[in-house]
Amino acid sequence: MKKLRLKKKVTLATREYSVDYKTSLNEEQLRAVMHDKGAALVLAGAGTGKTRTLVYRVSRLIEDGIDPRSILLLTFTRKASAEMLSRITSLLDTRAGKITTGTFHSFALKMLKQYYKQIGFSQEFSIIDQQDSADTIDLIRGRHLPPSIKKRFPKKNTLHKILSLSTNKRESTLTILEEYYPKFVEYEDQINTIFMDYHKYKKVANVMDYDDLLLYLLELLKENPDARKQITNMYKHIMVDEYQDTNRIQHEIILLLGGEENNIMAVGDDAQSIYSFRGADHQNIFFFPESFEKCEVYKIEQNYRSTEQILDLSNEIINGAAFKYEKKLFSRDRIGEKPYLVAANRERQQSEFVVQQILELREQGIELENIAVLFRSSYHAFDLEIDLNKSNIPYVKFGGMKFIETAHIKDLISYMRLLFNPKDVVAWQRVLMLVDGVGPATTRKIIDNISDNRLTISNYKDVLPTLNKNVGITNLFKLVAKNFDPTDITYAASELAFYYKEYMDEKYDNVNKRWRDIETFLQITDQYNDLPTFLNDMALDPPINSLDELEPESKEDEYLTISTIHSAKGLEWKVVFLIWATEGKFPSAKSTHTIDSVEEERRLFYVAVTRAKDYLYIIYPFGIFDRESGMVLSEPSRFIGEIGDEFLEKFILTEDEDDEGIDD
Repeated sequence: MKKLRLKKKVTLATREYSVDYKTSLNEEQLRAVMHDKGAALVLAGAGTGKTRTLVYRVSRLIEDGIDPRSILLLTFTRKASAEMLSRITSLLDTRAGKITTGTFHSFALKMLKQYYKQIGFSQEFSIIDQQDSADTIDLIRGRHLPPSIKKRFPKKNTLHKILSLSTNKRESTLTILEEYYPKFVEYEDQINTIFMDYHKYKKVANVMDYDDLLLYLLELLKENPDARKQITNMYKHIMVDEYQDTNRIQHEIILLLGGEENNIMAVGDDAQSIYSFRGADHQNIFFFPESFEKCEVYKIEQNYRSTEQILDLSNEIINGAAFKYEKKLFSRDRIGEKPYLVAANRERQQSEFVVQQILELREQGIELENIAVLFRSSYHAFDLEIDLNKSNIPYVKFGGMKFIETAHIKDLISYMRLLFNPKDVVAWQRVLMLVDGVGPATTRKIIDNISDNRLTISNYKDVLPTLNKNVGITNLFKLVAKNFDPTDITYAASELAFYYKEYMDEKYDNVNKRWRDIETFLQITDQYNDLPTFLNDMALDPPINSLDELEPESKEDEYLTISTIHSAKGLEWKVVFLIWATEGKFPSAKSTHTIDSVEEERRLFYVAVTRAKDYLYIIYPFGIFDRESGMVLSEPSRFIGEIGDEFLEKFILTEDEDDEGIDD
């Protein structure tokens, strides 16, 4: 027998609002927006208006007399914060500008800049990014390891990943090694020694890495009752977006920020938790209601993005999940075609079919910008990129190397960090290695002297007289010694760029391409008023992820999007092609050894199909070439194999002499 329950009907307060909440929101959204006091979890499915709900809730709080300065809205990207703030301001008025909004890391930075003394730093501490962190670990690694084990010992990026996972998951080094890198368990003691020296190194250099921001904020809240009380009194109403993506530290921080009233609203979707490789903990969204004595749970299931047929398939996929909140997405009036499941007889035929369909869709009036091709891993797109280029179809790719991670851009940022903090030994490590005639030994000698306060940019000739013979060193110290105005970032960036160009001309063959990148970099610096803000943004949340993500020069330019699913989260297109939906590729063969990893692959598949608004093509090759075995037969993804025939239109590709078609 079905269990019946009463659902309270939402009644607006008798007061008059300037915003018409009742007609602007559906019943589910309105219920969450009108939540009064205490903790609340809003389970908002894909395409259900999660952002709209958050925007209207902030507006409603302000209209009910809540001081906007006491509202904290935490997101996972700076872009999301800016969009929400803009929408709240448009909906209400300029009072919205007084709320605090930003990422967890930017909020942590703001708090630590206020309470720097309590954590043992000076206010001028700077932030190092992931690669600089790995380089510093490598420097320390070189000091500790005997030559006999260097080749077998984890490399710098692996060490950085171990430390980051240990920090964000709040687990010991040994636990991380056993779970992710069992072959390095024997080196646990040496690894821990390196990590301890790394933490000391940062403290002396007055720098923090990305993970430190959260770690020190958590430490501040736990160990300094006065600071915690001041912060919780400052922020009486807290909202957190994308709660399913939080890690263990972020979850602990939120619980500590609640204060006496626990006016915390977490918004998220357990079905879209796909970032465990970054330390995100899928369990946090399940633990949230249990962490408070009284926590209201609201579900938002009405979808405004996809057709009913696409939603039916999405619901079936996620229904197979072992751990989930029960939800069923639905659409009031969007009826369309069933998703297509297309079997290609070989790998290349898959990409040829996608290109053919894209050309046909464009002839039917569907613009390229309304079409996306999604895949599990970046290398799955290699054949596709070749065929797109052959057919002259312009495209942008998400999921490759980030613009901010390219060597020449990182070099420039390191120079700029030295202008702000001449004791930044991590930046010195990078720029010194660019000087002709300077190797690891000289670099280490200079850095050791800077760390011990024996060497400065003004006395280097006296402390290390041998450096006088190196023109490159002399020019570098002269550059850093220049008294640049920190508010004139445009001039400083231009001077550094032209200084660096001489090195670039000698180092790289593709100078013109790299110089175009630097010109783009200079355009970005033009948007900032001062150097510290720019450097913080570069470390916390770069304004662009890659050159491919820049706006086209002309709005009339048309381009197709091809993307990893991880990079496509939060986006939507009229037509979506999901390629390589093959067992062993999706789920990845590496992700089938534990229930948790298979479950995350299922959620990733769910995220992919819920990007489609009107048309969804799921494609897999049933013939795959293997180097040892030749052509082998493959099967569609297990996530498709579980689905009943009524949810998909199934086709097999056939080749004719004149054309290629699909047969059912």
